[in-house]
Amino acid sequence: MNNKSKSDSYAAAGVDITAGYKAVELMKKHIAKTMTSGVCSGVGGFGGLFELDLTGITRPVLVSGTDGVGTKLKLAFLMDKHDTVGIDCVAMCVNDVICVGAKPLFFLDYIACGKNVPERIADIVKGVCEGCVQSGAALIGGETAEMPGFYPIDEYDLAGYCTGVVDKDRIIDNTKMKEGDVIIALPSSGVHSNGFSLVRKVFDVENADIRTPVAELGGKSVGETLLTPTKIYVKPILALTEKVEVKGISHITGGGFYENIPRSIPDGLGAKVQKSAVRILPIFDLIAQKGGISERDMFNTFNMGVGMCVIVAKEAADKALEILRENGEDAYVIGEIVKSDEKITIC
Repeated sequence: MNNKSKSDSYAAAGVDITAGYKAVELMKKHIAKTMTSGVCSGVGGFGGLFELDLTGITRPVLVSGTDGVGTKLKLAFLMDKHDTVGIDCVAMCVNDVICVGAKPLFFLDYIACGKNVPERIADIVKGVCEGCVQSGAALIGGETAEMPGFYPIDEYDLAGYCTGVVDKDRIIDNTKMKEGDVIIALPSSGVHSNGFSLVRKVFDVENADIRTPVAELGGKSVGETLLTPTKIYVKPILALTEKVEVKGISHITGGGFYENIPRSIPDGLGAKVQKSAVRILPIFDLIAQKGGISERDMFNTFNMGVGMCVIVAKEAADKALEILRENGEDAYVIGEIVKSDEKITIC
């Protein structure tokens, strides 16, 4: 900790730079768990350094992604639980870059807050580090900005950025997709990190009791269920791509099925999803019921229990399911690719 750097005037304006130093000290033990062989720098420098290991990669392509957690953070504030939203932040980035087959290499986070409470910042970064461990990425840098007067003192925003690498010859695109290919669903852990503006309105979270156990949610409270962190799919997908040709991947985020699945499908083809095959989680039934939301809007807003879709050849489907299940994913088939001008049909 830098004991000589202290500004009474800055502190009087609401910014305590010594709190920042304490937060860094508290988070160092969590960051250490994310270190990989490519990391060339420690915490506290002006830039994070990472040496690329290109063994087995002939035409390296860097793939980048950035995202935040959105208004799910409001649930963290209300529940006063801050050690899981960092997982969400990492997940929203790494789950995107894995859609083209890229292995995440490193991650950086950005936290903006009304008041730097070192223990709370360390909790947030603890979650970020857990997400990095789950995805195999190293946390090589970040920034905490104390912004009094801009954010309420008990609130913050969280965003992140990751970079991955993939061999150009192994980039997953839709050029080989054809009629008869199979759509495999990877289950979500819950609402993940999308649709929370609607969720918050449905449950009136700022005013309602979100801590009482709910029978429909298996005895968990609404708050606890909604804060369940986004599942990270990197390691199962990387294991799958080593043994099976994957023709397309969709990360089911904001816009649900209708927006995200079509992003991986070429013109002239469409996804035919069997609604009855989708294993809808109880939280989505509760949202639809309490909010009076139509089925079409539910599938156009939420993941409905499917966090990611993978498209493979019909003859490779059984092997793909086996590999995914061996890697902890209770994957199952929800549809097929058909000739169609409609990019997606849910029937």
